[in-house]
Amino acid sequence: MNPSLLDKLRSGSNVYGTCITATGPMWPAAIKKTGVDFVFIDTEHVPLGRHEVAAMCQQFKHLGITPIVRIPCPDPYLACQAIDAGAKGIVAPYLESTDQITELVGATKYRPLKGEVLADYLSGKAVMPQHLQDYVAHYNAGNICIANIESVPAMDKLDALLSVPGLDAVFIGPHDLSVSLGLPEQYDHPEFEKAVSYIIRTARAKGVSIGIHFSLEPERQIHWMKEGANIVVHSFDIALFTQRLNEDLDKIKLAAGDHISGKSTEAMVV
Repeated sequence: MNPSLLDKLRSGSNVYGTCITATGPMWPAAIKKTGVDFVFIDTEHVPLGRHEVAAMCQQFKHLGITPIVRIPCPDPYLACQAIDAGAKGIVAPYLESTDQITELVGATKYRPLKGEVLADYLSGKAVMPQHLQDYVAHYNAGNICIANIESVPAMDKLDALLSVPGLDAVFIGPHDLSVSLGLPEQYDHPEFEKAVSYIIRTARAKGVSIGIHFSLEPERQIHWMKEGANIVVHSFDIALFTQRLNEDLDKIKLAAGDHISGKSTEAMVV
């Protein structure tokens, strides 16, 4: 039996994936050919409905690709909803408090417990009976709890945030982080690079896996892997399609002696 994505993360292995926004039925089989470990399905910035997300999760899971869903806001009920749809990993955006991460852990690791009973177990106020522990562990086996760290306030509390038991991984949101730093989209700025390095080092020291989502050139992923990132969340379907089609058409136009129009070099951000 092949190890789950969670097993790979816990062993410190590198894992590879991309963001998918397209809902066409032929996409999952095409993505399977790339050998990715996971797909990142974003419902924060992408207009995907509940039925679409469920279909995508089920298709990718059937092909042995782990679906990771980013919910629109740090809401444990939305996290449970996404897992019910078939997600194995949950990302919550803009987390800035230990309470938010604890709630996310509760939603991904302790379903179907909710409310005061769950809060008492998570806080240690009550001890969960062994038979319930076994049930919950089986019910949520392989689920991955991921926090988006993408602001200065989150960085200021980073040690505490990453110390919450049950947190498996971090995704750095480069666009929001750069804006929070007052350096919008300045991804080569020394202060931005310093911030990313700090988040990566702190996460790995805590035994938490970490990745950064870039739709720019792959050399950026290689750079951050050298700094310690072990999750590659590379680009997304629209950016990859546009970049490759631009490249191919430029070659064709050059061969034909036609003019090549200037194209935007701005990063596409999801």
